[in-house]
Amino acid sequence: MALKKDLPLLNHPLKEPTAFTPEALVAAVRAERGLPLEPVPPVCILEFDGDLTDWLVSTGAARPWSSWACFHTTMFSVEVDGVPYGIIPRTIGGPYAVLVAEQLVASGAQVVIGLTSAGRVSPSLPIPSFVIATQAVRDEGTSYHYLPASERIDAPPGIIGFMEAEMRSLGPPVSRGLVWTTDAPYRETEQQLTEHANAGVLAVEMQAASLFAFAIARQATVGLVAHVTNAIDHAGEPFDKGSKADGQHLVEALCHAGARFILTPKEVRR
Repeated sequence: MALKKDLPLLNHPLKEPTAFTPEALVAAVRAERGLPLEPVPPVCILEFDGDLTDWLVSTGAARPWSSWACFHTTMFSVEVDGVPYGIIPRTIGGPYAVLVAEQLVASGAQVVIGLTSAGRVSPSLPIPSFVIATQAVRDEGTSYHYLPASERIDAPPGIIGFMEAEMRSLGPPVSRGLVWTTDAPYRETEQQLTEHANAGVLAVEMQAASLFAFAIARQATVGLVAHVTNAIDHAGEPFDKGSKADGQHLVEALCHAGARFILTPKEVRR
């Protein structure tokens, strides 16, 4: 039986340069598709569920960003106060989210914000509500290819306060705190849920730890909002995220947060 130190996941050569870069993939996509060398919008949202983006497209509020150089996804742009912002749907799970985030940063994005549905872990958390992730339990695989092994990882500093300030007027309660990132949503056990709740975990999702590790390793700005809409002990309507108009207001708030972060001098960011 292999010891933990011999497991490939925990024995990644973190200090070695990568053999394949996001810049190389972006260049290959541009060459194959004849795309112009155009940066993506400075603020981009990864909308993991995708239904909100579908609605924005159906209403004409979101339109394809044709120069996005990616084999795997389509980027759309939404205008907020006359400024374009990027939104990419269905990059669910840590590996996929980080793959796309790498390419976004390589293409000029200055802020990447994840928007995910999540399940409640803490019994005291209202449903529905928002959790701005400040820390994540690393129960996934991608983060271990970026940073040494640890139980938890902190969110990159700076963007969190801007996100909270913009989201306070949306209606549902907003919390900051610890989330549990898992690669296997159908393998969550009652024992795990109880242990994580006792340890202060608010919600469970699939991307935060991976994105935070990427951001820290690459010195990128990443934030994540979990929309908590379900729980195994919740007797109300599951997966209720409000109206699509509510979702659009949330996207606009996150866009404003990213723009304010970029415009604020580094020395006064919190």
